[in-house]
Amino acid sequence: MFLQFEENEMDYYVGLDVSLRSVAVCVIDADGKHVFERSVACEIEDILVCLRDVPAGQYRVGFESGAMSQHLYFGLQAAGFDVVCMEARQVNAALSAMRNKTDKTDARGIAQVLRSGWYGKVFIKSREAHALRALLSSRKAVQKK
Repeated sequence: MFLQFEENEMDYYVGLDVSLRSVAVCVIDADGKHVFERSVACEIEDILVCLRDVPAGQYRVGFESGAMSQHLYFGLQAAGFDVVCMEARQVNAALSAMRNKTDKTDARGIAQVLRSGWYGKVFIKSREAHALRALLSSRKAVQKK
């Protein structure tokens, strides 16, 4: 599905621009006003510490699909956040119109896309499914040898 409009309004939208070592975090409110921005290590605990500074309310956290998606999705979900992994091509198309392409501005753009509801969700497979897939791939590689 290309467009999804979220039914329940959140108080805050958190955009994460994820790389392997760091995460740019941008928080906006329901009106699209900037609350704060930070850059933290790409660890669940560091992101949670960063989000403690957001005023109380309902949060929706969003990021592009990528190498760290499963780790972030299940870690933030376990911490009680409403987490959305968005289709990377759609987010990239939305962010490509921006003049300054930095991690900070990308996080801000991701938060705005999340607030607008104009994104496609990516299904995140369970950790068990990923482990089974790796086991089967390893077995196939050993059999070929």
